[in-house]
Amino acid sequence: MRDNPFPGMNPYLEDPQLWPGVHHRFVTYLADAIAPSLPEGYMADIDERVYVEKPDTLRIITPDVTISHPVQRPFPPEKGTAGGVALADPPLRIEIQPFPVREAFLQIFRLKGGERQLVTVIELLSPANKTPGAHGRELYLEKQRELIHSTTHLMEIDLLHYGEHTVFAPRPALEGHKKWDYVVCLHKGGWSEGSAWVWLVSLQERLPRVIVPLLEGDPDVVVDLQAVLNQVYQQGRYGIVLNYSADPPAALSEEDKAWLDGVLKRGRR
Repeated sequence: MRDNPFPGMNPYLEDPQLWPGVHHRFVTYLADAIAPSLPEGYMADIDERVYVEKPDTLRIITPDVTISHPVQRPFPPEKGTAGGVALADPPLRIEIQPFPVREAFLQIFRLKGGERQLVTVIELLSPANKTPGAHGRELYLEKQRELIHSTTHLMEIDLLHYGEHTVFAPRPALEGHKKWDYVVCLHKGGWSEGSAWVWLVSLQERLPRVIVPLLEGDPDVVVDLQAVLNQVYQQGRYGIVLNYSADPPAALSEEDKAWLDGVLKRGRR
């Protein structure tokens, strides 16, 4: 199945084991989609956030992160009770291996006089950003707060069913409008903390064409997120990787399960 069989987000791409590759490709192709439409003097650049995560905070994405060693020598004796010395049973020594996490994000700069002015930041949320207690979530929310109080535009793209609500717009403000599974949230630089634009998307809908704002006086850029996702699917050859005979990693409603089965029956499932 070379092409994405779904009209919108492919829920099988939410697999935490696959997500790092999906994330990197999405940000790369998003930059490629935006760059040709930027006015003269602008550039789209990809940066990377690198941090170390403890394995117990991200069990769903952690590979084998412990190394165990049996203690070969007799374990130091304890003071025995009357009648002799008692030897403790030898323990297993465990070494916890923290692992590095890399998260790419997109920045749009205005170039003038050899200086780069940061205009817009676009973030694709990762599992670590949405996991309670994860270092990646703490770092992300700190950056989010800094950008919300700055003149820089912040666009957040959440294509993951699971995890804590993370985008700037609070969940209660998003309820009651329509059924949605994914969200794109835009806070324009200089707006009050109570203002945001959002695109709410259900599993059964295509991903939106969104506005990427620039400096005042320069035209916004429109980018088709569905086209970006479809390119991720094709170039990553996920059609030969994903197991469509199994359920997707995200928990779906009964309505969405029935719809998903119908879509896949027309394909390879």
